[in-house]
Amino acid sequence: MALNLVWTGMIIVSIVYGLLSGSIEAVGSAAVQGAAEAVKLCIGICGVTSLWTGVMEPLSRAGVTAQLKNAFLPILKRLFPRSKNNAAAMEAVSANVAANLLGLGNAATPLGIQAATEMARLSRDGVATDDLCMLVVINSASIQLIPATVAAVRAAAGVENPFDILPAVWLASAVSVLAGILSAKVMARIWRAR
Repeated sequence: MALNLVWTGMIIVSIVYGLLSGSIEAVGSAAVQGAAEAVKLCIGICGVTSLWTGVMEPLSRAGVTAQLKNAFLPILKRLFPRSKNNAAAMEAVSANVAANLLGLGNAATPLGIQAATEMARLSRDGVATDDLCMLVVINSASIQLIPATVAAVRAAAGVENPFDILPAVWLASAVSVLAGILSAKVMARIWRAR
């Protein structure tokens, strides 16, 4: 809702400024040109996303995703102590983290929703548990080995080597996940102390 207000406000300000400055034709031209560029960007992203989805499918069938999921399970049980005995929740969280790690955000979303639904069953009075808050933090910050969407945007924008950002993405995503986990743990202790 708030984002709709921001975009509407930007459009209104642009039109008013165009009318007051006498450059309404330039505003109209920029709007048409921006729409054309947006379509071109979407088609470019669709192509690269399709490519990576096609690459990830054989990896998934070969069991790479399942191996990642199983590798994360011991760590995730420590991060989600209240949910560690809920097999369905831990399975969904583990698969969600593995999908995010491989840059498959579209596949990770339903898994995250499934994990959140399972964790919500453990809450009382509709209040989010620490585990549910941790899930949101990890899902938002997610470490990515292959940032397929960012690479798709860069490729559509004409960048010669769209994956040359990998070291920066790895570092930034690792730091953001660690900071998020630390913040969630600290906030949980503060909240419990109240």
